[in-house]
Amino acid sequence: MERLVLAAVLVVVAIVVAVVLERRKPAPPTQPRWEAPAQLDRHDFADLETPAAIRDPGVTAVGGRRPWLVAVFTSSTCESCARVLPKARVLASDAVSVVDIPYQQRKDLHERYGVDVVPLTVVAGPDGEVRASFIGVPTATDLWAAVAEARQPGSTPESHLGS
Repeated sequence: MERLVLAAVLVVVAIVVAVVLERRKPAPPTQPRWEAPAQLDRHDFADLETPAAIRDPGVTAVGGRRPWLVAVFTSSTCESCARVLPKARVLASDAVSVVDIPYQQRKDLHERYGVDVVPLTVVAGPDGEVRASFIGVPTATDLWAAVAEARQPGSTPESHLGS
């Protein structure tokens, strides 16, 4: 009986020591959380967009601009940015403008939209609402599917891409 009481006391002491040590462990460092803007003012990008001759009768131009905007926030010192631009430029069409917004030339737009990480790719609709975004280098398939889904919801099997 004496041994059983001694074992129980040792177990309780071990548990108390474990709890005390666990509480003394420092909290993990905070991790950065980057967010894409939820809304763009399309007028901010007017000087970057190229007016298009809209040939598709189902596409309505916004102020002479293409209705969809793929904006790629970049930096000239960013190696990853150079890999995003070719993937995005393929999306340019009569309905989609693709613009590069390098930090060194357009710091004002990076600051206005709180962009503090590059590359950041956003897909905005005619009203400027950001429908999809990617931080980092998306695959071409994911980027293309996100634009297709934004333009025509339900058109892709993975509607969550760019969310």
